Amino acid sequence: MAGIPDIDAHKIYLGPELPKLDMSASTVKPSSKGPAPFDGTLAVTGPTFLGFHAPLAKGVLNVGAPGLGGFVPKVPTRAVDIEGDVDITGKGPIALKVTGFTKTIGSVEINGGLQVNGHASWLSSIVATTKLFSVDHPNIDNYRLNHGCLEGPEHAIYVRGRVSVDGIIELPDYWQNFVDKESITVTLTPIGAFQELFVDRIEYGKRVYIRNQAGGKIDAYYQVHAERIDVNKVVVEGVKGDDNDLYVGDKIENDQDQEDDGDAQYRTTDI
Repeated sequence: MAGIPDIDAHKIYLGPELPKLDMSASTVKPSSKGPAPFDGTLAVTGPTFLGFHAPLAKGVLNVGAPGLGGFVPKVPTRAVDIEGDVDITGKGPIALKVTGFTKTIGSVEINGGLQVNGHASWLSSIVATTKLFSVDHPNIDNYRLNHGCLEGPEHAIYVRGRVSVDGIIELPDYWQNFVDKESITVTLTPIGAFQELFVDRIEYGKRVYIRNQAGGKIDAYYQVHAERIDVNKVVVEGVKGDDNDLYVGDKIENDQDQEDDGDAQYRTTDI
């Protein structure tokens, strides 16, 4: 078979001569002044095979990792590099399937559902109208069990348990540099009988001391809450559409000024 080193042409059409199935004709129509104005057009009616793809091709356009012809791109494993927008109109049940790690630089908008069959990890905040879990019902077949998340005007954490005898609640070691010590609150539920329990003192970030006013026993369930300091505070009321409307800016001291000043964008709630 004779080889053709180079082909110079305004357009290359690969397909049957009759009937000619040139699907590019409506886009690159010739004009009365001459041929179509788009030099370098390629129209192919059959399957296309590029690169070193799997032996059993599954599409009309089949692109594999580099390796044929001795060419190695700057990113050796990259088969396709696109500079420009991509519009995918699915014809089957799966419009886009990706196997392997996917990285997106920029925002992603999904007008529909998102299903993750595995672990999902975020390095920033998740913002939603509601947050809930949905699992198979543990007692009733073919039912789901749904619970919503308790919400509040802060990024808070808690520990809970039972305190007795010495009346000391030991807090986790990591609370030392993780929570605002001034935000610590304690809720007590006496067990078995009424007890005049109160918080005697908090050894900040380390332990809570509980006492009984009547001098009797201490036996109670507890919950201890505190606000995190490793993230910005929640903006309870922010300007709609502002990129920073989830986090605290400069705290506004005068509410009257905020109502009148278009530059005043944040109002926070003290905890």
